[in-house]
Amino acid sequence: MGQRTPLYDLHVALGAKIVDFGGWDMPLHYGSQVEEHHQVRRDCGVFDVSHMTVVDVTGSQAKAYLQHLLANDVERLQVLGKALYSGMLNEQGGVIDDLIVYLTAEGYRVVVNASTRDKDLAWMQQQSAGFDVALQHQAGLAMLAVQGPQARAKTAELVSAARAALIHELKPFQGLPEGDWFIARTGYTGEDGLEIMLPAEQAPGFLNELVGAGIAPAGLGARDTLRLEAGMNLYGQDMTEEVSPLAANMGWTIAWEPAERQFVGRAVLEAQRAAGDQPKLVGLVLEERGVLRAHQVVRVEGVGEGEITSGSFSPTLGKSIALARVPAGTGDRAEVEIRGKWFPVRVVQANFVRHGKALI
Repeated sequence: MGQRTPLYDLHVALGAKIVDFGGWDMPLHYGSQVEEHHQVRRDCGVFDVSHMTVVDVTGSQAKAYLQHLLANDVERLQVLGKALYSGMLNEQGGVIDDLIVYLTAEGYRVVVNASTRDKDLAWMQQQSAGFDVALQHQAGLAMLAVQGPQARAKTAELVSAARAALIHELKPFQGLPEGDWFIARTGYTGEDGLEIMLPAEQAPGFLNELVGAGIAPAGLGARDTLRLEAGMNLYGQDMTEEVSPLAANMGWTIAWEPAERQFVGRAVLEAQRAAGDQPKLVGLVLEERGVLRAHQVVRVEGVGEGEITSGSFSPTLGKSIALARVPAGTGDRAEVEIRGKWFPVRVVQANFVRHGKALI
């Protein structure tokens, strides 16, 4: 038996198929992964993401600490509640985890992945040496992600007037507290929506209200196809501790200026950038029948070979898509080996669908 969120019993009651995910017993789907995917793209759905890890960072040197810890620069957070996406790197420039950090009135709120919780917390604590900073893991919080074009409107109808007003006022990539809730306009689906952190004991009742109002529960299966269509990385597949952010389509998250900010892994990344020899993460589209899967070999004539990191059938596009790490010189065509045969694929930017619209 794995770890369970405060919503586990409710998932079972709703008919979820439970699977192991990074040591957690989580819902894969509630009957149809594809229908849950379409529900989020066309209307809205709700995911239990209470396995995510919330850490509050406070103290007189909280900013300096995070400027050391993260490849992106929290100095960019000038508006209360504004969020920043960043890699947290090791000294070799590999990605320990990717995360979101919010500017709060007390300091910062950091949300990291579930499967990396223990190593993340240990690394964050280790790197805090020498800084006047306090790290508080908010283990008593649950987290629900309501995602889709109707997510904010439908959620606002179910909450207090103050919370509804906040939901309507939030800018994209911003999160603010309202009472003992923290409501953010963020997500992992390529759609508008909310991620709501709330006391664990309140989560089952709120999820019941959401489902009762017709907001369909959705599982990890739909979450994975939605994030893949949006070109969003999955930790452990598209990036790892052995992979540079420059090879994971995360170069835009590195704040190189000011030059004197010495974040963890900077020296290695600067050498990699100067060498210009890192592979790149791209999107692949299979025009023929078949399914692209992780670890399939990608061949680029006259250039070299790479590998698919994430792949699946895209319910929105009706064809198979993938993210793949390939040589830097790769153009717009390649081949993928599927069951001993080579199939042509189109190479595109790693962004297939956003806000319900195809980008390829």
